[in-house]
Parts: sequence; structure tokens; C-alpha cells
Amino acid sequence: MKSFRWKTIVTTAAIAGMGGLAIAAAPTQAASSAVGGHRVSNVQAHEALSPQQLSALPLTNRHLTRHEIANLAVVLNAYHVAEGNSLDVEAFVNSFTKDGVFDDKVAGATYQGKALGDVLNRMVSLFPDVHRELKSITVNDDEISIELAIQGTFKGALQTPAGTVKPTGGRVDVPTADFWYLRDGKVKRFDCYVGYSKMYSDMGVNLDWASAVGK
Repeated sequence: MKSFRWKTIVTTAAIAGMGGLAIAAAPTQAASSAVGGHRVSNVQAHEALSPQQLSALPLTNRHLTRHEIANLAVVLNAYHVAEGNSLDVEAFVNSFTKDGVFDDKVAGATYQGKALGDVLNRMVSLFPDVHRELKSITVNDDEISIELAIQGTFKGALQTPAGTVKPTGGRVDVPTADFWYLRDGKVKRFDCYVGYSKMYSDMGVNLDWASAVGK
């Protein structure tokens, strides 16, 4: 398994833009997101989710207002357009407000405007079948918090300051926390916390602990 030093790991995370996994789509896109083994499909943003669709979601509170349900539809739609089998970069970028930002909190990187699309493309280039398994959803007015796992197959080469990590075909299953902040049906800010250590381990990359000893 390839070994990387601490600085390389942090830099690589920023380059890869791994946190850009769940960016919102334009309100007209249909949503389809697998949740706990069930698939919520054909959900139009700003339309009321059916009781059956809501019941399939791992919601922490099922007494949602119409406004909250509409916001939830936007977020579910976002996961759909970021999936490897339903990629829509244009919808992905247009879903944000003009000053909307995506913050990859773990990598310490911020993206805005056209760079949002670059993040999505980089992710799919590494994991063409990227998928998000939603585990817990909390909706509070214009704020939505989600615990999820980012899953996929490592099929694309990862360019790093230390060289190229060749794809292994290994499966990644990465614990992640997403925090969405919406305004008027669009994403004002999206904060993502990705478990990079687990992700790199799944990709065959180990942290070089020895390089940090004695410094």
C-alpha cells in the first residue's frame, strides 16, 4: 500500500476536491437517492414529497413544514445529480446562489462559481460509480444536516504532489457529514466533512506516521 506524508495527504485532499459529493442541483431536476436500501425517485424540487417517499427517508423528525419539505426535495435532488450514473454539472453549478460556496472543511478548500463543477468532475473521474448512502437526515427550516457514506470504486488515477496513485479497483465507503444552508430554494452554503483517512485507506494509501516522529 502506498505511503504518504502528512503534508502530502492534506494537499492531496484539497486537489482531489473529495468533499464535493453532494452539491445541489437546479430546482427542475428529478431526484433519485438511495436511502437505507430504498430508492426515492422522481422527486421534483419544490414539489411536495409524497408520504410514501418521506416514509422511506431516515428523518429524525417527520413533522416537517411545507417549506422544509421543499428544501428537502432540493437536497435530495442534489444528491441525484452528483451520482456517477446521473451526472449533471450544469445543474450542479446553477443550483447555488450567485455568491454560494462549497466548503470542504477537512481539506480546508473553498469552491465557488464554475469551480463547483470542477469539483464534481474530479470526483467522478476517480469514482465513476460514486453513490451516497443517506443514514440520517435532520431538517430545520433552511438548514439540513445529513449523515451519509460516500461509496464508489477507485477506477481513476489520483494525481498528487508525490506522484500518481494508480487505481486499484478497490471499493471506498467513507463516513461523511453534510450541512446544507438554503436561501430561496438555492444553496447559499454547503459544508462537507469527509473521512479522508478512511477514504485513502480504502484506496490503498497509508499515512506515513514515521515521518511525523521526532519533528
